[in-house]
Amino acid sequence: MSTTAQTTPVKRIHIAAAILMAPDNRILLVRKAGTSAFMQAGGKIENGESPVAALQRELREELGLTIAEDQAHYVGAFSAPAANEPGFTVEAEIFRIALNQPVAKAAEIEEIVWVDPLQKVDLPLAPLTENYLLPLCKEFMPVTKQ
Repeated sequence: MSTTAQTTPVKRIHIAAAILMAPDNRILLVRKAGTSAFMQAGGKIENGESPVAALQRELREELGLTIAEDQAHYVGAFSAPAANEPGFTVEAEIFRIALNQPVAKAAEIEEIVWVDPLQKVDLPLAPLTENYLLPLCKEFMPVTKQ
């Protein structure tokens, strides 16, 4: 008699998100209305949309940012439990963008904050942000001589 393990399929959300870095190396985090976790700006990639096109659309909608495709430097793909959708996993295409223009919350964004990734961030963070992206930001920091 053979047995097969029943597994629950993973429910995935495919997103594009940005590590937005200010000239002073602080990172922009956003909190969407009706949620508690801070995360990178970005959102779901629509059918037929490239990750960069999705990112451009989301940044325009959420923060009033217009970015050129060559401003978005691909960092990699990361996966983590979704912060706001229990039972889902986010599959994130992450881009780094050096930001030198003002941002303003728009669309569903309730709050924006700038954080120093080299300091402890005392905010509720999305798992993707806390476990992968903030630690990764330290690699983007310029090396200072002692």
